[in-house]
Amino acid sequence: MWQLSESEEEEKERTFSVWLETFPSTRVLHQARTHLPEQRVKFSFLPFGKEEREREAVTEPDVKRFSVFPGNKSSPLQPWSPILLFLLPLLLLLLLLGESCCTAGKLTTRVATRSNWWVAAPPTGLVRDDGHELERNPELFLTDLAEGGSGSTHGAASTPRSTGTAITSLILAPQAERMEKSRHTWQLAVSLLFGLWFPCCLTQTTAPTPSGAPQQLKVRLAGYPRKHNEGRIELFYKGEWGTICDDDFSIANANVLCRQLGFVSATGWTHSAKYGNGQGKIWLDNVLCSGGEKSIELCKSRGWGNSDCTHDEDAGVVCKDERILGFVDSNIIDAQVDEKKVEEVRLRPVVGTARRKLPITEGVVEVKHKDGWAQICDVGWTIKNTRVVCGMLGFPHERKVNKNFYKLYLERQKNLYLLRSVACLGSEVHLAACPLEFNKRNATATCAGGMPVVVSCMPGPLFMQNSSLKKKVKVSSNVRLKGGARLGEGRVEVLKDNEWGTVCDDRWSLLSASVVCRELGFGSAKEALTGARMGQGMGPIYMNEVKCVGNEKSIWNCPFKNITAEDCQHTEDAAVRCNIPYMGQENSIRITGGRSRFEGRVEVLSSDANGTESWGLICGETWTTREAMVACRQLGLGYANQGLQETWYWDSSNVTEMVMSGVKCTGSEMALSQCQHHKTVNCQKAAAKFSAGVICSETASDLVLNASLVEQTVYIEDRPLHMLYCAAEEDCLSKSAAKANWPYGHRRLLRFSSQIHNVGRADFKPKAGRHSWVWHACHGHYHSMDVFTHYDLLNANGSKVAEGHKASFCLEDTECQEGISKRYECANFGDQGITVGCWDLYRHDIDCQWLDITDVKPGNYIMQVVINPNYEVAESDFTNNGMKCNCKYDGHRIWLHNCHIGDAFSEEAEKRFEKYPGQINNRIS
Repeated sequence: MWQLSESEEEEKERTFSVWLETFPSTRVLHQARTHLPEQRVKFSFLPFGKEEREREAVTEPDVKRFSVFPGNKSSPLQPWSPILLFLLPLLLLLLLLGESCCTAGKLTTRVATRSNWWVAAPPTGLVRDDGHELERNPELFLTDLAEGGSGSTHGAASTPRSTGTAITSLILAPQAERMEKSRHTWQLAVSLLFGLWFPCCLTQTTAPTPSGAPQQLKVRLAGYPRKHNEGRIELFYKGEWGTICDDDFSIANANVLCRQLGFVSATGWTHSAKYGNGQGKIWLDNVLCSGGEKSIELCKSRGWGNSDCTHDEDAGVVCKDERILGFVDSNIIDAQVDEKKVEEVRLRPVVGTARRKLPITEGVVEVKHKDGWAQICDVGWTIKNTRVVCGMLGFPHERKVNKNFYKLYLERQKNLYLLRSVACLGSEVHLAACPLEFNKRNATATCAGGMPVVVSCMPGPLFMQNSSLKKKVKVSSNVRLKGGARLGEGRVEVLKDNEWGTVCDDRWSLLSASVVCRELGFGSAKEALTGARMGQGMGPIYMNEVKCVGNEKSIWNCPFKNITAEDCQHTEDAAVRCNIPYMGQENSIRITGGRSRFEGRVEVLSSDANGTESWGLICGETWTTREAMVACRQLGLGYANQGLQETWYWDSSNVTEMVMSGVKCTGSEMALSQCQHHKTVNCQKAAAKFSAGVICSETASDLVLNASLVEQTVYIEDRPLHMLYCAAEEDCLSKSAAKANWPYGHRRLLRFSSQIHNVGRADFKPKAGRHSWVWHACHGHYHSMDVFTHYDLLNANGSKVAEGHKASFCLEDTECQEGISKRYECANFGDQGITVGCWDLYRHDIDCQWLDITDVKPGNYIMQVVINPNYEVAESDFTNNGMKCNCKYDGHRIWLHNCHIGDAFSEEAEKRFEKYPGQINNRIS
């Protein structure tokens, strides 16, 4: 039965063939891959035919083969694998039902060592070329070959072990032989299916990346001490954070990881756990990237969880402190807990009236268990546990609860106790971070001497239904959040000496972030963000290396370091995302018809006189960016990109009735229902195509004026009229200039430089497209915005004594921060805008960079500059778009002092600023 096939091309090598007609052969090949993961495995497929094809099968030029081994990124069969796997059941059915007079396939297996060829013979064992039978166990045989042996375990029959012998290939070649009509039709089908299916499986399971890797791998920086752009690398895989071993680590690996984190590139990498030892799994080892991969999971490695390292070898990276434009995923510090232990927590209200009111502040604590909910035994339950639960649910404080009220009711209920004991310290941000004791799965869960845990939480002022309680509960007046799209998130700013400043992110942690959240009337921190992920501040930086333990009442009670300009920059501003109570506001609004979930026509849920709820449209007549900001916040979709007054191109809904009109928001509301609007609908354009729409975005720009530069560059110029023709054409002069005796005489101009920074997370780009830009031949450039800046001089009553021109500038990048490239330039009809991290500088000596004060009398005034005054382009924060200065004018000279961004001072300091001595005596001419 065993037939020798010898190739003329392969000298000193002998081949033995074996029928692969049964499943035991699968085991041989499986053991070959198991014991020899580093060896090259080759397969040959030939058509069914005559026996002379057997000899051709071992001739190299005629062998049609492919290779599958670690590091090979593709194979010829891989594209066809899904098709083959789909056709196999049909093929099997045809073989079983068809005629039995068909030919059979014979597969030969040859195991090649550097000195001998061996053949796998499942029916009778393993046969060597001298006719001796080897052990039937293919695992021992292949292990022996892998270790450099001859493959024989029989002392008498074996040849001497050859030094350096190792398996180099496995080749499968079909041989033809006609089978008996009435015998083994199923064996034929199995052989053919195995020949097609086995290579397909190999091509799919020997990819260079770890099999089963998630599509979007989470990556974060951890460890101390570190900056926001450096740290120990940790990967989130299979619900658990783990590290990377530093074996074979390189700058190419670091480049891939830094790009995944949102940085443009890496400047270095670290070994030997420079940022401290990690915990949990070491997910990857011997990682080899080329540098161009989009994710670390696409690089070669030993596979997920396959490592011989300890956490003393954890790798780290140092990224270039320059963000990828528009990158959304943040460098986030979140709770390092196994949320599989406690998937979700809720309060189940018992009182009927409490079920209808949101937020739910009191009830039975329940944790998600399988498809239902389970309770916690209250034996040993402490107020510290309650503090953690309330913080998770968005409440800053806990309060006592009347257990006797609930006891009678809960004794009649059937309870499932999942947790027997909880021992929190009170500073944890998640219940899963506390020591927990679970009841045994199959045991009858009881709570001897106790009942289900019941807690009561105190909401912050923003979420209180009772207005009388709002006055009693106070939040901090010296801490605030700025630049966030949603409620309870933003850049952390603290007040010192009546001026707001930021916090540096060195050693920024969830404990410190939780203190800030609770101080502001929210729950514990959901995420602590570093690297100015909520935009950059412009004022001083007051704190560095804040080290809260989690129980402090204010961040000012935590240990911290005072810093200098060399320690931190605003690119390292710390931010937070806080847990907030569930209010259900997203259920009363939706958008439809858009190209993505971030855009569409706005529809709101309304009730008629009978209480019947239905969806309706919003009149678009008064709809602006500020209303769109509230809508996007309510939808949970981030910032507003545009507010649209016509949505005829999104007509995909059968909703046609207008249910809300005259909507006017400040931009800070939580929901559209909190904005002003008409009691009864009054919409002149009531057709559905004129309903309001939004385009939301995860990122937004944020323009801020450099106030100190205005103060430093101010002066007065008397400019001849014959030099002001271009300025008059662009309405840069006061109205009295039209009555002047042109070209004789002059105008008195208050001149200054204006430096406008984009400190947001997206480029500032004009709303109008190029086709609608206006060419100004006199100045030789296009104006992309009709109104970009207002310059005004105000008296104590807020009346304008000198109205600045409505500047319509060309927007471009004048200068940028280190490492950031310019993208916008006005010359040659170039793109207009301001890149993140860049600024647009209008020097004091260019046309229209002034206020015409020819008609202003001497006195004390307030000079005001407002950027993007009509909210034409969406920004993350409009409160910092204005700048104010105290101005003293004696008729010949002018002084500016106390120049500051609109929200840079405390309320008390702002009042003192507006009551500057002497201002009240001015009179409007």
